[in-house]
Amino acid sequence: MAKRKVVITCAVTGAIHTPSMSPHLPVTPDQIAEAAIGAAEAGAAIVHLHARDPKTGKPDQSPEAFEPFLKVIKQRSNCVVNLTTGGAPTMGIDERLGPAAHFKPEVASLNMGSMNFGLYPMLERFKSFQHDWEQPYLEGSRDRIFKNTFADIEHILTTCAENGTRFEVECYDIGHLYTLAHFADRGVIKPPFFVQSVFGILGGIGQHPEDVQHMKRTADRLFGADYRWSVLGAGRNQMTIAAQAIALGGNVRVGLEDSLWIGPGQMAESNAQQVLKARQIIEGLGLDVATPDDAREILALKGGDRVNF
Repeated sequence: MAKRKVVITCAVTGAIHTPSMSPHLPVTPDQIAEAAIGAAEAGAAIVHLHARDPKTGKPDQSPEAFEPFLKVIKQRSNCVVNLTTGGAPTMGIDERLGPAAHFKPEVASLNMGSMNFGLYPMLERFKSFQHDWEQPYLEGSRDRIFKNTFADIEHILTTCAENGTRFEVECYDIGHLYTLAHFADRGVIKPPFFVQSVFGILGGIGQHPEDVQHMKRTADRLFGADYRWSVLGAGRNQMTIAAQAIALGGNVRVGLEDSLWIGPGQMAESNAQQVLKARQIIEGLGLDVATPDDAREILALKGGDRVNF
């Protein structure tokens, strides 16, 4: 019988970590493009992309910030490009939606609920910052809500659905699965659903193996054969959670957006390094790593020829 194919997503820079935390965090368009292409060459079928101000590393959700690296990635790789609609918790919904609405990617991320999103504990580990925005951005998360109302979610779903974009549905808690079920029942989002379960953000579900099991059980009950499951472990439990999910039949997301580490006390030097580690787990379990075209088939994507970049 054919071996199961596991889709690796790599989230190369994000908007959680700040440049002073790691010299390896991609910031400039060239760095982001190289990181994405390197991740794809290492085995990532999907690259999940944010943009940053090239001088300060501050999250930048203007389409102009995305354009330089999107063109390079498309020229040099067949990987599936997934654009964030999360942006950063400091941004409004139309600003966050701009790149996905403009570039019409195969996949866009979608956060399934308003939530506390605590980044401030990182200030205990990281004390000195090169840029004046970093410390207040992290400290500000103590009193900041990452807003994703039903109206926000529906606005993103309907705007991107017109473009044939599918969603990486980011579920940080069990209730987020029920919100997805609500929109699925109304026909606002169509299967197969690509459910990305996120573990270990302060404000969301934890990282215990039972948390992972509970997310899977609930999604199985709500969506049955209509969904594809992936997991993202934030921080040091990235690979432990990946291994558990792969063994349970899931797919996996890695990348410096989600964790700066490759092992205890050891910083990852590249996104590709994390992809290779995930690949070792997959192949060690006797499974295959999905190619970009495998991922397009598994997730029923529109194809890389139908994007606007």
